[in-house]
Amino acid sequence: MKKTFTITLSAAIIALSFSANAQDKETKIYAKSYISLFGGLSVPTGDFAQATYSNYKSGFAKKGVTAGFDGAYYLYKNFAIGAVISFQDQGELNNADVQNLTSGYTTDFDKDETTVTAVNRYHNFNLMAGPQYSFLYKSFTLDLRVSAGIIKSTSTPSFSMVFDNGSGGSAVIEQHSSLAKAFAYGGSAGLRYSIGDHWDIGIKANYINSDGLTINYANDDGTIGRYNTKQPVSEIQATAGITLKF
Repeated sequence: MKKTFTITLSAAIIALSFSANAQDKETKIYAKSYISLFGGLSVPTGDFAQATYSNYKSGFAKKGVTAGFDGAYYLYKNFAIGAVISFQDQGELNNADVQNLTSGYTTDFDKDETTVTAVNRYHNFNLMAGPQYSFLYKSFTLDLRVSAGIIKSTSTPSFSMVFDNGSGGSAVIEQHSSLAKAFAYGGSAGLRYSIGDHWDIGIKANYINSDGLTINYANDDGTIGRYNTKQPVSEIQATAGITLKF
């Protein structure tokens, strides 16, 4: 379904660009290249947003902030190559998440007691680029874009499980914070309103999906309990920004 969304948006951009060419020739009004500063909300979806022990791909991600720069360079009339670099914070494990993990590991490993300690947050950068077509109507500009690129993680939630098995002693398993990079793809739709010859204000909806960031463990061979070496990432972002046209 996610790939279908991206393919459908690509087809729509191509089809609408052809249909708009005739109007472009008549009006002679074309979009200007631009760079935007934006900020807003990033909402995790799919497995990334799940918070269940039994689903090993659950990311326990939370709603968070995103901010960055977006821009487009018009190659021919209203057809451009657009790019975005953004930072995301998708939160950390809360008390309910820790209790969820504690209960699950205790049951799976058949231990008397488990202590889970969690640190770090989801922090990552997105670098995406792709074709864009813009539609102009009076003071409004509608931008449609499909894109691909990378997600670069600078931190993911990490935690350690300390098992106490009475006279049997204790053992420790750790899930490390990830610094991995991963391929990502998505699409966006933005609406800008002109407030001058060189300035716009606008809003944008953006969808990003990735098969996942590599996750590493210590003292865990994956034979028992929750074990996931690839954390899927998907999110929908709603942002507002100011644009400089040139």
